[in-house]
Amino acid sequence: MSAERYTSFAAFWPFYLREHARPGTRALHYVGTTLVVALGIAALATGKLLLFAAMPVAGYLFAWVAHFAHEKNRPATFTYPLWSLRADFRMWWLWLTRRLGPELDAAGVARR
Repeated sequence: MSAERYTSFAAFWPFYLREHARPGTRALHYVGTTLVVALGIAALATGKLLLFAAMPVAGYLFAWVAHFAHEKNRPATFTYPLWSLRADFRMWWLWLTRRLGPELDAAGVARR
């Protein structure tokens, strides 16, 4: 974890991407975020509001496995919870729309 303290999301974003340098880490995040979105849609569509409670479990389970077992670092969400959530959805959306590559390059993340 960086000793630097981030005071803006713009400064935090490259750090977030570097903390997700391994493609497998990002892939596990994509699975978790996709499940979160699917659970939210299912909860709204079915009226089964208990599905909302499963959303953080789905998202954090995959993310934390990715960090502790794969990336071998501490999740940024422990220090920057809201910015990490925002960054996770941004990373997911950029990946879905095939625009993540330039962001990784700008953050100095070597694509493997």
